Amino acid sequence: MVKTQYITEEGLQKLREELEHLRGVERPEISRQIAEARDKGDLSENAEYDAAKEAQGMLEMRISELEGKIANARVIDKSKIDASKVQILSRVKLKNLGTNAVMEYTLVAEAEANLKENKLSVGTPIAKALMGHKKGETVEVKIPAGIMKLEVVDISI
Repeated sequence: MVKTQYITEEGLQKLREELEHLRGVERPEISRQIAEARDKGDLSENAEYDAAKEAQGMLEMRISELEGKIANARVIDKSKIDASKVQILSRVKLKNLGTNAVMEYTLVAEAEANLKENKLSVGTPIAKALMGHKKGETVEVKIPAGIMKLEVVDISI
């Protein structure tokens, strides 16, 4: 089953750049390492050869994964996003009603999630609970510690 990946133009560009780097830089380097190890003689007891072949397998797996993500990517048009309710690419300001802590996240596709940049995957329990809610609404999120109540303070794009 093909799974469509919704992604921003920026996220798609990063995937393409990584794929280009792996194909153009990493793949030739691993091929060189394999050739070099092969030149050293007996392959049955050559740890360098085994390590290079294993690295090649991992690299090819990553290349295949990126090709699949790019092939199934659907770029989201920011201009068509409704800022009146929470959805993918929304920048959401939240208030934890239990601790009064205020936090701000941008909801993104799983491939672009990065908590250091406050980018929260739409697949997380918090993001799933927020989807479709409007400014001023209170959302209950089930977490391992119980129920967390969040107020949607603001929504922007």
